[in-house]
Amino acid sequence: MTPLVEMKNISIAFGGVQAVDNVSIDLHPGEVVGLLGHNGAGKSTLIKILSGAYKMDSGEIRINGEKAHIASPRDARNYNIETIYQTLALADNLDAASNLFLGRELTNGLGFVDDDRMEAETRKIMARLNPNFKKLKEPVSALSGGQRQSVAIARAVYFNAKILIMDEPTAALGVHETAMVAELIHELKKQGLGIFLISHDTREMMELCDRVAVMKNGQMVGAERVEDVTEDDILSMIILGKNPKAAA
Repeated sequence: MTPLVEMKNISIAFGGVQAVDNVSIDLHPGEVVGLLGHNGAGKSTLIKILSGAYKMDSGEIRINGEKAHIASPRDARNYNIETIYQTLALADNLDAASNLFLGRELTNGLGFVDDDRMEAETRKIMARLNPNFKKLKEPVSALSGGQRQSVAIARAVYFNAKILIMDEPTAALGVHETAMVAELIHELKKQGLGIFLISHDTREMMELCDRVAVMKNGQMVGAERVEDVTEDDILSMIILGKNPKAAA
């Protein structure tokens, strides 16, 4: 099967510091690939290249087997790549529908914002992703962390995301809300999306991901299927920068 994403030999430097050094990684439809590593390991920088926030110095990105040119977040969206950052970028004073269509509002024949249609579309996408979500008319400031994640994910999926980048999606969430986000991720997998998941939580990665990729000092230590490694193996890759599977 052709990968959704192939990042080949990606490099980028800032002020002489090699933030990402000749890194390759891929992602398939219906797959979750976890990116792990200490702060400064290069994982966020690598993903920001895919999301269009940074422009790589060298390397190649392919989307569905075709060479992609991603120089801005708009370019990334044109390739159906959406990023959900830890901050979520939601407007707290607006309700779910207004957030879902923020900047891309639906209008009627007279050019006015069509609130009823936006609410109906929000109900439809939420029924697909999180049927328990009922607080459509409340400002998102009144929602729980897990519900806010639901709104951010619904926005990406509604606008036809095929590749989803999730940055620490369960940070600062409680046990119940973390489980809610995990259910959302499993639902997105079933719908064929590919997900890059950035997290510091190795146990969460083992539960949610199909593969885990570990970076250290800008380089790829290794990418392994979760059933082939233990949590200790992953910690060894993060701390020591050595892949025990490669040595085996």
